[in-house]
Amino acid sequence: MPEIRYHSQVALSAYHDLLRNLQDARVAEIIGKPTRVTVKGRLFWYDKYRVGNEMAQRYIGPDSDALRDRLAKLDVLKTEQEARRKERMRLVRILRAEGYAPVDAKTGSLLGAFARVGVFRLGGTLVGTVAFRHYEGELGIAMDFDQLAQTADIDVGSFERLSFAVGDAVEPTLEEVFSELKFRPVPSLDHGQVWRWEQAGGETLVEFLMPAHGEEGIRPLPALGVSAQAIRHLDYLLEDPVPAVSLYRDGILVQIPRPERFAVHKLIVAERRQGGVDDVKARKDRAQAGLLIAALAELRPEELREAYEIALERGPGWRNRIEASLKRLPQAAETLRRITQG
Repeated sequence: MPEIRYHSQVALSAYHDLLRNLQDARVAEIIGKPTRVTVKGRLFWYDKYRVGNEMAQRYIGPDSDALRDRLAKLDVLKTEQEARRKERMRLVRILRAEGYAPVDAKTGSLLGAFARVGVFRLGGTLVGTVAFRHYEGELGIAMDFDQLAQTADIDVGSFERLSFAVGDAVEPTLEEVFSELKFRPVPSLDHGQVWRWEQAGGETLVEFLMPAHGEEGIRPLPALGVSAQAIRHLDYLLEDPVPAVSLYRDGILVQIPRPERFAVHKLIVAERRQGGVDDVKARKDRAQAGLLIAALAELRPEELREAYEIALERGPGWRNRIEASLKRLPQAAETLRRITQG
């Protein structure tokens, strides 16, 4: 079992205060009247405001108790914006002093741009290694250099159905954002379907992904104004994501998968990558899964058990891949056996 080291209670409190502060700041950006709307049986909130003689609307987010509480104190949140910004700077300094790892300037600039134009507000979720590093804050676990080391790739996943349902889009466009940051589209066999951007010099690659319902392929994501590669098993990973903070400047509010689903999904992905040139990635996937399973068994065993059992119920293909990965992770296998058998 990997040894789990935890950040201090001071650091954990500072992180969650920073997260709440950023969520308050997002709601304080509302300029019109918050309005609840039913779309295909689901409740969403929109900021409805007038532009000249026309009414416009901007997507706020799905209905929740936390969002309703923030909307109820909207006037107060708007008057406290500068005080919140100063408090964020203080909290970031505390987290740095406590040993939380900030993102590098290149990643921070890109994530900040995504947040500014609405990628995460409109359903975008970080996946892959860039998401993994955010579990340091979500779970309060201290990660060392090897665990935090990441490729230069940044993957963003989103549901196609949500992208169509929200009736809103990033502004300005991601094409403009990428151009400003010196990214160029990577040519695709599907003409006009751009889902990958590469920074000049090939240092960073950004990919957009979505769950595949049927065949894998390229599909549009209207809310983000891009196309995405549809791949299997991603619906499980993206279900019910959680907010998180990227430690850059005064903090960036992003969205990541639930850690228990990330851990189980990594078991599946590792087995799909097994063999050939992807062996290194498969070992990294299993290492990330092992660390999260060990931490979650202590911190959130019920959530881990539920995520594991849901994945096993998806069918023999899912079970076979999970079991094959766990044969290479005997300690994680024993941990999962123990929490499922009580």
